[in-house]
Parts: sequence; structure tokens; C-alpha cells
Amino acid sequence: MKILSRLIAAILFVFFFFFALRNTQEVTMHFFLGYERSDPLVLVLLAFFVIGAVLGVLAMVPLVLRHRREASRYKKTLAQIQKAQEDLVQAQAQPPQPDSVITAQHIL
Repeated sequence: MKILSRLIAAILFVFFFFFALRNTQEVTMHFFLGYERSDPLVLVLLAFFVIGAVLGVLAMVPLVLRHRREASRYKKTLAQIQKAQEDLVQAQAQPPQPDSVITAQHIL
């Protein structure tokens, strides 16, 4: 499986490398207030890809934090349940204690 994933990664790298070599023409980005910037097309595409990936990760942060908080709460609850079970098993393993002890003095 590792070989297959590395082969696919190598093929994608070669594909995107030749894509970058073929798209070196200059593009002009027109921003607000008359600001313009000219860069190679492949760099503009790469920049927008990176910005999109970062925004995607930032959008997932609240969800990941909520899942971690829930997992922590479930682990604490599970630990409490396991401790209660161990206490119950330990209590059942001990012989039952009599309610009262009858000695010779009580009989006479």
C-alpha cells in the first residue's frame, strides 16, 4: 500500500510540475484602489490554493475542539464507570459479613 501511495504521489508531482512549467505567463491581479500586481500564473494558483487550504483548516478548528472536549468527557465518564465496576466486583468477591455476631455471652 505504501508503494502504491508513493507512486500516486510521484505521478501527481510530475503532473503538477509540468503544469507549472506550461503556465508561466504573467497575469495581472487588479485589487481595490487601483492597486495592480503581475505574477506568473502558477504562483497565483499556488497562492490561492494555500490560502484556501489554510481557510479550510481554520474552519475545522471549532469542530475538532468540540470533538476533543466530548472525547475527554466520555473518557472521564468511562473511567468512573470502570471504577464503579471494579468496586462492585471487589465487594462481591469478599465473603458476606454477618449482621450481628452471636457470642457465648449472648446465649447465656
